[in-house]
Amino acid sequence: MNPVSQAICLDTVAKKYREETSSLTRRVIVCGGTGCVASGSLEVYAKFKEAIASRGLPIVVQMKVETNGQKVTCKRVIEGDASGESVRVSKSGCQGFCQQAPLVTILPDDILYTRVRPGDVEEIVESWLDRGQDGSDSETLERRNPVERLLFRDPTQGNTCRNASEMPFYARQSRNLLDDCGSVDAGDIGEYISRGGYQAARDSFTRLTPATICEEVLASGLRGRGGGGFPTGKKWRIALAQPASKKYVICNGDEGDPGAFMDCYVMEGNPHVVLEGLMIAARAIEAETALVYVRSEYPLAVRRLREAIAEARRLGILGKKVFGSPHALDIEVMEGAGAFVCGEETALMVSVEGQRGMPRPKPPFPAERGLFGCPTVINNVETLAMVPGIIRKGANTFRRVGTSSSPGTKTFSLTGHVVNTGLIEVPFGTTLREIVYSIGGGVTDKTGAITHDAFKAVQIGGPSGGTLTSAHLDLPLDFDSLSGAGAMVGSGGLVVLNRDTCMVKIARYFMQFTQNESCGKCLLCREGTAHMLALLDDIIEGNGNLEGLALLEELALVVKKGSLCGLGKTAPNPVLSTLSQFRAEYEAHIVQKRCPSGECEKLRTPSIDSEKCRGCTLCIRKCPVGAISGERHELHVIDESTCTKCMACFEACKFEAIIAA
Repeated sequence: MNPVSQAICLDTVAKKYREETSSLTRRVIVCGGTGCVASGSLEVYAKFKEAIASRGLPIVVQMKVETNGQKVTCKRVIEGDASGESVRVSKSGCQGFCQQAPLVTILPDDILYTRVRPGDVEEIVESWLDRGQDGSDSETLERRNPVERLLFRDPTQGNTCRNASEMPFYARQSRNLLDDCGSVDAGDIGEYISRGGYQAARDSFTRLTPATICEEVLASGLRGRGGGGFPTGKKWRIALAQPASKKYVICNGDEGDPGAFMDCYVMEGNPHVVLEGLMIAARAIEAETALVYVRSEYPLAVRRLREAIAEARRLGILGKKVFGSPHALDIEVMEGAGAFVCGEETALMVSVEGQRGMPRPKPPFPAERGLFGCPTVINNVETLAMVPGIIRKGANTFRRVGTSSSPGTKTFSLTGHVVNTGLIEVPFGTTLREIVYSIGGGVTDKTGAITHDAFKAVQIGGPSGGTLTSAHLDLPLDFDSLSGAGAMVGSGGLVVLNRDTCMVKIARYFMQFTQNESCGKCLLCREGTAHMLALLDDIIEGNGNLEGLALLEELALVVKKGSLCGLGKTAPNPVLSTLSQFRAEYEAHIVQKRCPSGECEKLRTPSIDSEKCRGCTLCIRKCPVGAISGERHELHVIDESTCTKCMACFEACKFEAIIAA
């Protein structure tokens, strides 16, 4: 096919798809993201099909696009009775509000049900489909009678929300990339094309030059969403300038930060947008081979990417003559073995080459000499997923959102001690306060209650990031402001911590993670992180001293400066950040042998609450060293000089009279 006929074919697919689905006004979209699947959404999906089929209605479970030359057909894959009004039942990717999983969207009524269980489905279907069967005004009846108990109730305002637009969690976001992830059928290439999908890739291969693509992406200000924030267009331009006959493009889907799941859910929910971004990147640097490197812990993402690639090949979107142009491109998926260090671009390439994933010195940078010695562009999932919109709508449109130095939106995984956890997307420049309190719904204390003064900190950027405190609540989140605050965007993990959190244990948690994940190639990272972890262990076990604290800080700076790759260079960040913001907490552990949050078991000092003690003598009987005294029905007393802080009394007390702090 020539470029014109193939372009017409793509437009025809979109037209045929819209025509065939225009009559499918009734649709159930069950969240099929990993979080909802873990909460039972697949059982809910099956139950919807069963409940609808029992009413004698045909169920459309898939739309199949077929091409024969320039002839395009779009067919419904139907289960059940083929007569009557069809109801479409599909699975989407992550709909974002993981706290309320499983989520179910009902169209055209625009109802979002939360925490749906298989036992709820029959009631939903009855209120949705059975009303109006008698010829009444079904829309009025449906709007009057949703299943109220399954609608989200905002705990801060007390009102019931019918749909996403009424929920503060969604209403305060700018869901540019994530909107399609939570609504399209990930396995339906026709639905992606009908929404403008692959148009930007078509234009890149048939109309635009590689230099034009690079300049447009550079003009957009798009910066790498994987953590480094390097200008994407600049990286592409460097690779394009290399005089090599073979070049590669790699999508880095090796997301390994604790508490981060943004890339996973984009790959699961809208794999075609990732592939299209990868195609545009390949054309921009004149590469004919592309690769998606995904950690093996993401099996659903791997499967959906491979299915999407197979569909793109079947329709001629990938292959020897992409969109009828003289340019070839194919994409493969490679599973990583789960090594965190392989998220670092040089270690990733070594892994692809079949060796143990260990970083290489830079320069030369991958854009100059990368995979198998050839120029290679490596971008993360979110970065590539942003590209089709830039090419389709233009750089100026992209720059209208965000800040001047950090344009566009950023996805974050919001977790920790916050009311609303999940996957969010906000413009760069949004404040931490807006995210935690408006979208997140506020901070919870150790009982789970929302408390206005419970906020203590946010760990941003995972084990490579830093800590933000209440002093940073009004800080606009972008690459530059976070760098100035001693933190970083990282991959986008946001872990909210309440006042009952021990910051020394948080630093130790991330240090243990990076120490375990160190590949061991360079001495400073291999031995330095191990010694830092040992010093932190001493502090939380009550064996630390001020000389050790000074050594910890000095060692952190040395590891940061001298490590070979990004893992080692950023491993000390949580320690340095918490030392900067919460040094008094470290000193309390060392000097007073006390954990202010009461989380470090070896530093807990039990005492007895005089108002709660009933004098039952149970704690006396459980104490192995006889440190507790008192008569029955009288207040008991703990002798601190004898107490070994084993906390047996704390575990034994039935009246919560033992205070451990």
